[in-house]
Amino acid sequence: VNPNLKQALKPGDVIEVLVKKLDRDLVHVQLEQTPLVEGGLIALEPGKGAIRAMVGGYDFARSKFNRITQALRQPGSNFKPFIYSAALEKGFTAATVINDAPLTFTAAQTGSEPWEPKNYDGKFEGPMRLRAALAKSKNLVSVRLLQAITPQYAQDYISRFGFDPKLHPPYLTMALGAGNVTPMQMLGAYSAFANGGYKIAPYYIDRIEDDKGKVLLANQPVVAGESAERVIDARNAFVMSSLMRDVVRMGTATKAMRLKRNDLAGKTGTTNEFVDAWFAGFQPTLVAIAWMGFDQPKTLGRNETGGSAALPIWIDYMSVALKNVPEEAFTPPPGVIVMSVNAETGLRAPEGSGISEYFYQEFPAPSTDGAAAGGEKLPDDARNQLF
Repeated sequence: VNPNLKQALKPGDVIEVLVKKLDRDLVHVQLEQTPLVEGGLIALEPGKGAIRAMVGGYDFARSKFNRITQALRQPGSNFKPFIYSAALEKGFTAATVINDAPLTFTAAQTGSEPWEPKNYDGKFEGPMRLRAALAKSKNLVSVRLLQAITPQYAQDYISRFGFDPKLHPPYLTMALGAGNVTPMQMLGAYSAFANGGYKIAPYYIDRIEDDKGKVLLANQPVVAGESAERVIDARNAFVMSSLMRDVVRMGTATKAMRLKRNDLAGKTGTTNEFVDAWFAGFQPTLVAIAWMGFDQPKTLGRNETGGSAALPIWIDYMSVALKNVPEEAFTPPPGVIVMSVNAETGLRAPEGSGISEYFYQEFPAPSTDGAAAGGEKLPDDARNQLF
């Protein structure tokens, strides 16, 4: 017996334990503690909206509050993909280079107090492509991106994902997820990336039968690619999915590579002072959102980021939910082209050199003289320049 345990407990104490193993004459247990922190997970099929799992909190007997459907929380960097998605429609590309450098804003610019945004690690890396910036979750790049497309445009754009614009004031802080969302809203929004750009309606009940098996009521969901409303271009959904695959492969969510799959995409999210931790991730047949935080917002503790607090929950769920599910091919839709670009400048590189990148056909990689790859001039809105 552990001598420290003898000091901590005495006969007659009532304790919580977790049963680890049952032997014939012996029960193996470990001390358990009811957590003060709360969390939640929600998952669905992005093609039609069928909910496959929902956990609204630690214990329903302790609290009836469903944090998935009822809790409005700041999403932090979990919100960045929607700003990037808006930028793609303004002519930005995954290869656009933006400066990761310090910024300072006045109270008039932010709508509240003077603001000097920082990156999580406190470091600045200078000019970088948007693909690398999202993988590393660079705050300064996101702010500059929102500054370029304007907060007013972004506020209007995010409504197509099901977000309430009133909960996302049109200030630059929107770039870092300073608005409010529920995990259920995030689920529907990320589903649009996973299903090719369609708005689906999450539902809990497939059908109701009587005791003889007769179907009394059957759900008729809208289906992506058939009856569902298209909310973003299929190319936008594809490029964004490609960017978020790199978040998993080489960015802030590399722990998910434990699942040994090449069809996973997602984004971590952490709010100021480590108050909310998120991970939103998907595979083409399943989207899942994991969140952790206190009901009365306060810090989870230093370095309790989305990658360390929420991502492990997502991984545990997906390891079971995707077991025996074959990997999905990643095929670009019509209108997407692949070009070679310079990794430093994002400009067109000679064939066979540089790195490959996806582009909208009408927004190809510019050459060094400002012309598009096909010899055309870039559209006025195209943003293949340094900000």
